[in-house]
This record gives sequence, structure tokens and C-alpha cells, in this order.
Amino acid sequence: MKEIEGGICAVRGVSANGIKAGKTGLTVILAEGPAAGVFTKNKVTAAPVILSKGVIDTKHRLSAVIANSGNANAFTGDDGFLDAMEMAAILAQKLGLEADTVAVASTGVIGRRLDISSIADRLPEVLKGLGSSPECSREATKAIMTTDRVVKEVAIEMDCGIRIGAIAKGSGMIEPNMGTMLCFAYTDAKVPADVLDAALRVAVGKTFNMIVVDGDTSTNDMVLLTSTCKSGIKPCMDCLDDFEEGLIYVFTELAKKMAKDGEGATKLIEARVIGAKTHEDAKLAAKSIVRSPLVKSAIFGKDPNWGRVVAAAGYSGAELEQERLSLSFSGGGEEVELVNSGEISSSSDLELLKKIMANDEIVITLDLNLGKEQATAWGCDLTYDYVRINAEYTT
Repeated sequence: MKEIEGGICAVRGVSANGIKAGKTGLTVILAEGPAAGVFTKNKVTAAPVILSKGVIDTKHRLSAVIANSGNANAFTGDDGFLDAMEMAAILAQKLGLEADTVAVASTGVIGRRLDISSIADRLPEVLKGLGSSPECSREATKAIMTTDRVVKEVAIEMDCGIRIGAIAKGSGMIEPNMGTMLCFAYTDAKVPADVLDAALRVAVGKTFNMIVVDGDTSTNDMVLLTSTCKSGIKPCMDCLDDFEEGLIYVFTELAKKMAKDGEGATKLIEARVIGAKTHEDAKLAAKSIVRSPLVKSAIFGKDPNWGRVVAAAGYSGAELEQERLSLSFSGGGEEVELVNSGEISSSSDLELLKKIMANDEIVITLDLNLGKEQATAWGCDLTYDYVRINAEYTT
């Protein structure tokens, strides 16, 4: 496979656009075909999530997505659900679509009524600019951003010619299942909804569900995957694994972008746990490391306090034996071994560790030496700016 330009608009049959003004934005994506979705597990569930999950569960296909930023339309009761329905209805009426095949997404402040009239007023401008250029994909992505600092989009073309593209937003309130994140993914492979659903769940489990910025699960998370079928290529059974791998690649790149763009973040932390007895143990330990406020703070301050890593793994719930643990840090082309089978390594160099921790991207590798399972999680450092951004979020 190879990365290509164009984001979601690199996928045949997808058109998009978005507009942003201040803290509010509006995005529309048109793409008709089988669809699948994964949604937040927060019991305080936003109206758009309820509506869109209903569309996926009953229709198993989508014709369009309409998304707004600046207001989450969450904890808004029956009025909020009616507003989400109105968003779908307005778009459907404008484009001659069936409203019950339109997904709705929102992100922003919780507990405030959505201004539907503003969305209706701005929709014609969005629709006027709908297109399939790379710029259209980028504008659609910009319009769903809140505290994000960078645009997050990835597209690939597989060796067989199938394309997969996705855009996402996510910077704070990040810990799956999933985290304040929206992701809209598309492929032109000719595959049914049940195949999309199976591939989506595997891919999300290995990527978006392995990122942590602050440990808060949002009310609005959703990942939607739609197939336009426009390539005409129907993957054979032997190729379905390749399709899944392609989806995992796209989501991994987006997950890393989200972790690196965590609110106030200056560093990307990648925690690789290997040698676990079970995959679940590996996941627990990896996520515990990138979730730990003490680990995150140490990374920010370049403090070589590596003991916080083994402590985080120790309380993660994963099975481990401290006399078997091995730990190393790497970054900037350098690596330092700190623990070898439960013993502090003779090659342990705290000055080198401080130098490694000064890099923008840091890899922590923890070997449990109990089995063959492994998992990778991504997170970011905890900075002064994280507190500032979230202390001023609504003001």
C-alpha cells in the first residue's frame, strides 16, 4: 500500500466541504453505500450519537454525514434529539436524500442547546462548495476541529487499487471507548456492511481504543465507515486481511496524530508492551503507562523517573512478575536499557534517558517476559497548557 493525497476525497464517490467561523463549524460529506459505526460507551450519550447509531443499526448504510463543532448537543434531552433529527432533515431536504440515511455528529460544549437556525443558515454555503478535491477534504476536517491544532487526515491506495481515506478530530477528552473524537472513514471497495463492521471493530480496537490524552471518555465519540463501492473491486476472502490491515494503517496514523496533538501536548508517547501472557494484559499495561499523570508529567519535565512506568504497569491489572520485567526508552535514534529481567541494568544511563526524553516522540518498551502477546498504546505529556486550555474552554 502507499499513502496518497486527498484525505476522504481521494476515495472514489466521496465529496465534502466545511466552513469554520470562530469556535463553530459545519461539515457535510456525501457518499452513498453500506456503512458501519462504532460509538461512545459513555452512559451520558449525546443526541447525535443516539440518532446515528440508530441509522447504522437499522439501515446499515449511509448517504451523507452532517457534523457541527462548537456545541456537543449532549445532555440536552428530548429537545437535543429533535435538533439532531432536524439537522439530518435539513440536509436531506436540500439534497433529495432520505433523512434516515443521514448520520449526524456534533462536538463541543456539553449541556447547551444547539442553534439549529445557524446551521440551516450556513448549510447553503457548505453545499455550494462541495467537491472531491484535496482542499474539500481539508476544509471538511478543519470545520470539525475544536481545540485541535493540526488537521488529521490520511488516505492510502492498496496494491489491488482499493482506496481508504479518513478524517478525524480529537485533542482533549481522549480515552476510548473512544475519546472526544470523530472519525469519518471511506473506502471504494465493494464490500457489504457486515464486512465493514467486522473490519471496523478490529481496527478501532487496535488503534483509537489505544490512545489516551487525559483519561476522559466523551459523550460524542463516533467512528463511521462507509463503502462507496465505486472501485468495483470486491476483495476476495484472501484479500480481506489486507483490507483490514489497510484500515488499521489509516487509523493508526490518525491515532498517533491525535495523541501527538493532545491539548497542550509537546511530546508523543508510544508505549509498547511485549512478552505478555495475554493480549488483554498487554493492552492493560500499555494504556496504564500512557494514562498515568505521573508518567506524563515526567515526560514533560524530562525527568528520568522511570520507576513511574513500572509502577503504572504494576497497578494496571495485567499479570506480571517484577523480577521478570525489562524496560527501555528510545527516541531520536538512541536507546537506553533501564531494567533487565527485574534488575537495574548496568548500562542504565540517566543522562542519556534525559536526552531521549527531550525528543518530540518517545518510545517506552516494557517486556513482561511471560508470553508472546503484545500491544501498543499512544499518549502525550501533561503540560501547564493542558490545564489552561481546559480551564478556559467555555470562556
